[in-house]
Amino acid sequence: MLIASTLPLLAWAQAAPVPRFASLTVVVFLVLFVGCLLGWLVASVLGFARARAFGPATRWFAFACVCLLGFNLHLLAVAVLGMTETDPEKVLSFGAFAPLFLLLGSLCAIIGFLRLTNPRP
Repeated sequence: MLIASTLPLLAWAQAAPVPRFASLTVVVFLVLFVGCLLGWLVASVLGFARARAFGPATRWFAFACVCLLGFNLHLLAVAVLGMTETDPEKVLSFGAFAPLFLLLGSLCAIIGFLRLTNPRP
């Protein structure tokens, strides 16, 4: 019964046209994506460079920046794999680990905040 009720939906999904994006949307996405990559790269390099002068908390914030840089690179790898791979199961299983970088980045930021000492009066 369930299979018979989903057949019209399946036929409609196969006959639906492929959505097209405006060229401006692609340009805006690419500019923002490259900006994110460069921003997290600069933030992590500056964080590690200044960690010696400002203490261990800065190093943890730099680790958080590296995790977010890894998240962006992972999204890029999932997109490339999605364009080249025909098996959606493989793409989704590879893409399922994207939140891991966000989790690690948030943990590093939390540790960085906990390591901050000498608050101003």
